[in-house]
Amino acid sequence: MKTPETIYHHLIDSFTRQGVCFALYRLPWTDEPILVMQEEGKPILLNSLEELNQRKGFLLSPFQLTDTRPAILIRPDIVAHDWEEIKQVLQEWMTRHPASINPMQTLPQDEADTAVQPTEKEEKEQYTETFSRFILPLKEKQFRKLVLSRSSTQTVQKTFSPLTTFIQACNSYPRMMISLCHTPSTGTWIGSTPEIILSGHEKEWHTVALAGTMPMQGEVMPTEWSKKNKEEQAFVGEYIRKTVKKFGSKLTEKGPYTARAGQLVHLKTDFHFTLKDTTHLGNVLQELHPTPAVCGLPKEEAYQFILQTEPHDRLFYSGIIGWIDPQGDTTLYVNLRCMHVEGNTATLYAGGGILPDSTADSEWEETQQKMNTMRNILSI
Repeated sequence: MKTPETIYHHLIDSFTRQGVCFALYRLPWTDEPILVMQEEGKPILLNSLEELNQRKGFLLSPFQLTDTRPAILIRPDIVAHDWEEIKQVLQEWMTRHPASINPMQTLPQDEADTAVQPTEKEEKEQYTETFSRFILPLKEKQFRKLVLSRSSTQTVQKTFSPLTTFIQACNSYPRMMISLCHTPSTGTWIGSTPEIILSGHEKEWHTVALAGTMPMQGEVMPTEWSKKNKEEQAFVGEYIRKTVKKFGSKLTEKGPYTARAGQLVHLKTDFHFTLKDTTHLGNVLQELHPTPAVCGLPKEEAYQFILQTEPHDRLFYSGIIGWIDPQGDTTLYVNLRCMHVEGNTATLYAGGGILPDSTADSEWEETQQKMNTMRNILSI
């Protein structure tokens, strides 16, 4: 993907430091950036996914919806496809908003965060301690699966550009949905995710079960999966299958098969089904989210355990991101391999499924590999 002219590049970057609500995203196997933007004002705030019924826009929903952290829906006042159309609508926007910051100005960076960031050794020690609290109830068979995530906050370079990072992700990860999203209430999020939660149009719909992780072997995809990975994928597939049957019909499956995502591969099963009524997509999402791929089983008990036990707030990591339109195309993803940019820092998130025979060292390494998806484009 090419970089737009400097004036538009600086303008989009400046949006992340203003009260502008916008999302720029690119779907897998395309080279077309799509801009969704509000003319002005705050985004729509949703206290439950059911409130999405019959709504249209760009969604960013957290792992846990609360009164203080609702889902946000960016109103599609402006929608543009590809750089030429995006440049045109940005020109028109600047004409209507002449008081906005001069996009050619270099905006001042926030002062450096004076808090000392933990070392990798300290992060691993905390992860290992949390892992021990996750593995015990699994061995005691209270859960069939749990997903343990972690975060890592790092300083970004003074020359950091959200749009440059977005374009680097687009060029590095053609198989992934790439996103750059900002609202005043959520801050700036950049992500590269391989996992659809719900996509389709009219009656034809699609979701996936994605679990199990191995690193690429150079440019060769490994295909020999361990028992642990196969079990993890089977748990997710079983849940997706039951959930889809509540809402859809004519269910067909493809997989599990090995699918590449950046420098990792996963086990993936595609589920295609028919929805006769698309006015209740929010209800479908309410039932699907969070899937066992980011939570665990039994779902509600695992969800509460994670909220009580993980030492950090997932915020919008492992939530839902993407475009929803009950009358048109919907492309919604689980917000994985993402980072939250605040001033001079970027907080990266990653997680992995824990089963009774998991080990802390191997799971830590998996999160490192997943975080490298964002680290590699940040060059930090």
